[in-house]
Amino acid sequence: MNIIVCIKQVPSLTNVQIDLETGRLKRDGVEPMINPFDEYAIEEGVRIKEKVGGKVVVITMGPPQAESALREAISRGADEAFLISDRAFGGADTLATSYTLSLAIRFIGDYDIIICGKQALDGDTAQVGPGIAEMLNIPHVACVKKIELVDDKSIRVERVMEDGYNLIESPIPTLLTVAKEINIPRMPSLRGKMFSKKAFIKILDAVTIGADTKKTGLNGSPTRVIKTFTPPPTKRNCGEKISGAAKEVAIALVERLSKLGII
Repeated sequence: MNIIVCIKQVPSLTNVQIDLETGRLKRDGVEPMINPFDEYAIEEGVRIKEKVGGKVVVITMGPPQAESALREAISRGADEAFLISDRAFGGADTLATSYTLSLAIRFIGDYDIIICGKQALDGDTAQVGPGIAEMLNIPHVACVKKIELVDDKSIRVERVMEDGYNLIESPIPTLLTVAKEINIPRMPSLRGKMFSKKAFIKILDAVTIGADTKKTGLNGSPTRVIKTFTPPPTKRNCGEKISGAAKEVAIALVERLSKLGII
């Protein structure tokens, strides 16, 4: 079973900054990390490999420093890694990103399952995974919380819904986006860290994957960030604080809610 896991390196949540001129996140000088949802994708790929055999290949699109995310993925159990990197890929929206990643996956070839995190924290669109599947013309299932069965022909999964879950069976090859309920990601092992330091990271540029640069990066992005701003605080009184001992607060709260007609 050959599994490709798509990950993304995002800025650390403790220091998010916006470039006011471009409207995009500032990445230079900000400590990066693997998108948290993608950690579940890596873990699930490794678990499938441990159950049925095969290999896990991790890919990411980004600048050269994104190599560190790939090495961390290898330390967590992935076997190979590809960095899709070219200036022509810069500034891509979800459509251009899906196009570029789908070409890279076609170049790598020989895959049974593609796994992505449900969404990325910096964009929060949840569009890239399904977009890749559409461009590869393969089925996909989003928000998977459990994989019940995998064999060489099909996969059966549980998809998260608001009121429960759907049980879906899909032929292979297929693409899954996984939710955080699916597993608990393992920490990198010492052996994995040592292996990741020596691992050779293959770099794929636009020429290598045969990309039309009119469809990559800013050139291929029909959506643009026009303006980013912090919403102004509301001027109306939105709340009331009740202080005092627990019993006094409880009595005052009940009286206040009764006056408002809530209870």
